[in-house]
This record gives sequence, structure tokens and C-alpha cells, in this order.
Amino acid sequence: MKNLFKMSAMLAVVVLTLSGCNCFKKMAKNQDDVKLTVTPEVLVLNNGKVEADITVEFPVKYFNAKAVLKVTPVMVFEGGEVAGTTQYFQGSKVDDNYTVIDKKDGGKYTMHVSFPYDDRMACSQLQLRAEIKCPKGACKEFTLVNLNNGAIPTKEEAAILEAGGAEADALKRQFGLTIAEGVNTLQKDLDYASAMQPMASGYKNVTTEVTKANYMYAINSSNLSKKAQSSDELTAFQENVAAQKDNDRIKQNIYVNGYASPDGPEKFNDKLSAARSESGRKAAEKLLADMGLELDAASYGEDWEGFKELVAASDIEDKELILSVLESYESSSEREEQIKNMSQVFGALKEEILPQLRRAQLVNSSDITGKTDDEMIALVRAGKFDELTVLEKLHIASTGKLTPNEDIAVLEAATAEGGAVAYNNLGIAYAKVGEGKKAAEAFAKAVKAGNASEINNNLALVNLMNGDTEAAKAYTANASNEAKALAAAAEGNYAQAQSQLEGYNAAVAATMNADYTAAKQYIANNTTAEADYLRAVIATKQGDFATATAELKSAIAKDASYAERCKKDVNLRNYIGKEITL
Repeated sequence: MKNLFKMSAMLAVVVLTLSGCNCFKKMAKNQDDVKLTVTPEVLVLNNGKVEADITVEFPVKYFNAKAVLKVTPVMVFEGGEVAGTTQYFQGSKVDDNYTVIDKKDGGKYTMHVSFPYDDRMACSQLQLRAEIKCPKGACKEFTLVNLNNGAIPTKEEAAILEAGGAEADALKRQFGLTIAEGVNTLQKDLDYASAMQPMASGYKNVTTEVTKANYMYAINSSNLSKKAQSSDELTAFQENVAAQKDNDRIKQNIYVNGYASPDGPEKFNDKLSAARSESGRKAAEKLLADMGLELDAASYGEDWEGFKELVAASDIEDKELILSVLESYESSSEREEQIKNMSQVFGALKEEILPQLRRAQLVNSSDITGKTDDEMIALVRAGKFDELTVLEKLHIASTGKLTPNEDIAVLEAATAEGGAVAYNNLGIAYAKVGEGKKAAEAFAKAVKAGNASEINNNLALVNLMNGDTEAAKAYTANASNEAKALAAAAEGNYAQAQSQLEGYNAAVAATMNADYTAAKQYIANNTTAEADYLRAVIATKQGDFATATAELKSAIAKDASYAERCKKDVNLRNYIGKEITL
């Protein structure tokens, strides 16, 4: 509880004798009896706002029936101030529509104040500024009153106030009564980025590239003509094998697979495909001679799968009916019989499809090993982003091996090729360095490129990070449980949040919930600078200044920015007051 005015009775009489504010003289004489409380006593950032309830209790026989008192709450900080909603109080004989404070009964009034948070408010003062209005005397119009000593402006001060500007602003601050100092901004330390969900890059260090070429055979034959062994397709296959032969990153696996078209007796076709496999292998060994590669040969009998693929890709009438037959019958002989019965299309199959299946297929399945992480990192640091594929860019940014700014740079390069993954992961990278606005923009672009559950989750979190809990609600319902818990913390529901969070975020929620024992347990194994700083805050609140000193020194050693922050942090007010040398 705090008195509205701070002045001795003697000083009040002297000042008010000179003031000429007739209706205020007696009120000022008894102003020590006016009681004021602020809840909470230490202002707290919550949900992007700083709010408090200020209760003023006027005593019986205090408020002049003809007086009007105008009270404005103001948040004052370096470089500016923000005024809250003005409240008016009037005596019972004033013909206005303000809150009436009856002289006989006194009165108690609570005003709720709310200010949109400004980062400068971390080191600030909440002041009350008052103006008095009387029907007679020097205060016929609202006149500023110094709430620290009850004085009204001198002629010189009145001139300064009239002129406005920086000097007038400074004078108003001198006249204001400070009722709270600093804002507990620990809520801003919630790590929303840590709960954001990256999207998988799809990167594989080893990829498989398959090339094919065919040795074609006449019907019922396993002999290869010279023409069949010298096609452009086979030449291109040979050149590709030769080009890859000396590449240490490529392992080539060569196969020769023999097939028969699915017409004729099944046993005959099995033997035929085996013979084609063998003759194809011999031809392939000549084609790839001196390359030092081993060839594996196999036979697969009647090629119904190839038949199906060729029919599906063809322009043959009734191809859907043919495909239906393939699905309806498992027996090779039944399939063949049913298709031959389709006389209207069998001719086309015989001419267009079946000849393509009489083959030995040459397959090169090449396992290609990509760049190492170290090679990718070197390219990133050399600024050679164009030498990385988009998947490599997404991958190396996900490894944790780059600095935060390098992650941002490589992901920005990845977005040049578009894609939801690049924009989503870039948004997380921005969030990790505190760039909330850029993160939100990146997530918005990710949605346009292709929505996903991860992006929805991250949109909820980035709006919380940016202090817009209302916007976050559009995404929270379908977000992760961790995101929902952080939303609860952002709205000040710290007990609920604490029960659903883990690690550092749980420790922040527990500290705001004054559960200091649990808070310390949540970060017992966390050796980061932010954890050290939070332990210093907890120790200060528990009066353990030796631990506060050790933890704060550790935090500053890891992150020098904490040296400045601690000087303005209301949570360390008691600690700083001990004049401990860091």
C-alpha cells in the first residue's frame, strides 16, 4: 500500500497557501490519508501487454464537493512515454458525469490500466499524473499538480508547459508520482523457436540412378543379330558406363535381364528368357570390355509387367479392357487365352506391344555418393551456393553444423528454387535469431508453396513470438501439444503451461509461477547462457546472491549481451542493489 502524495503536513500547508487552488487546499492537507495500491506490485509483460489494477481509496470527509480530479496513468521510459486511459473524479456538487467521490462517505475506486508493450518498457516507471479543477481561484481550468509535493506550477513552469517540447515533457515527469518501476519481461524469454517443426529435406547422401538399354530378339529366338548389338541406345549406355567408371563417388552395378513376350507356352518362354539372358550377357561383356566391371545375369520368363506398362502407355482401343483382364486372372495361360480371344485388339498387340518384350535388358544401377557435410560447409562459407543442389542446401542447414547466420544464408539461397520446405525451414532459422517478422513472412510464403502440419504449427508459434496471441489462435487448435502449452504461457496461464512443457520453457513458466524448486530442476543439466541467466534470476528471488553472482558471471562469459540486460532487469533489482561486482 502506498500513499498517493508524499509530503509533510507543514510543507503541504505552505505549498497550498501559495497555490490558490481553493477547492484543493483542504484535500491536500489530508492527502496522506489517501491510500493507493498497485496489483501486481511488479508490473509483468503478459500477452504483449503490460497491465495493472490501481486502487485509490479516498477517506471520509476528504474529497471537496466542488473539486474535479483528473488522473492519467503514464508509462515512462528512455526515449518516450505512453499514456493510459484518463480517469476523472468529482465531488458531489459538480455538475458533470465523472465518478463521484462523496465527501461524507469517501470512496474506493480501481482503475485498470493496459499498455501495449514496447521493448523500452523493461526499464520504465509507471506514473500517475494529476490535474485539479476548482470553480474559483487559480485552478478554474485543469491545472497540473505535482503529486510528490502537492505544488502547482510556478509562472516559469507554467510557461514551460505551455510551450511544450522536451522540457515540458521532463517537467511533467517530475510532477508525476511513480507507483511502479520496471516490467518483468521473463515471458519474452519463452523459446518459441525451439518448438517449431522443420520439414524434412528429402536429401539422401547416396542416390541411385538407373539407365537401361535393350538387346532385341526375333520371335522365339535367343540369337542376336549384328544390328541388334549396335543400336544408338546401346552406344549411349556404353558411354555412360565409361564416363562414370573412374568416379570414386559412383558404384556401378550392371545387370542383364532376359525376358520373353507372354505369348506361347509358359515353359518354353522360361527357357527362352534364360537363353536370352545368357546371349545378352555375352554381348554386354563385349560392349563393356576393358571396364573392369562384373555383370550379373538373370531371367524373368514372360514379361507381364512390361506388357502392362506398354499397354497403359499405348493408344490401343479397349486398353482398359485389356488391363482389366490382367487384373482378373493370375494364371499366365488364362491371361493369354483371354487376350487372344479379343480378336479386335490382338492384332495391335501382336504388332505394337509383344515385339518390344522379346529382349535382354541391360541395366546400370549406379549408387552415387554425394558431397560430405564438410564439403558442403566449405562451399557455403565460400559463398558458392550455386554448386549445391537445393536438397544439399536444405540438408546442410538442418545439421546444426553451420552458424545461425549461415543457416539463414543457405536457406535464402534454397528459396530461389521455391518450395514449402525451404521457406518453412528459413522461417525457423529467422525465429532462432529473434527475427519474428521475417519468420512470419517466410511461413506465409511456405503456405503458398504448399501447406503442411509443420507450417500450421509454426504459424501458431511465430504469432506468439510476435506477441499476437489472437492471430495465433487460428492455428493453435491443430498445433502440437507443445505449441498449445506455449500459447497458454503467452496468455499468462503458467501453471497449465508448466505441466505440459519440458526443459527451458518449463523453467520459465515455473519461475513465473513462483515454483522455483521445479524451475531449477527443469534446467539442471542445461549449460547454456540463457539457463545460467534464468538461474541467476531464480537465485535472486530466493535471496541467494552468491549463486546469483556465479550464474550471472557464467551467463555473461557465454553471451556478453547479458551484461547490459541485467542492469535493466526488474527481476534482478534486489541483486543489483547488493552492489556485487561482476
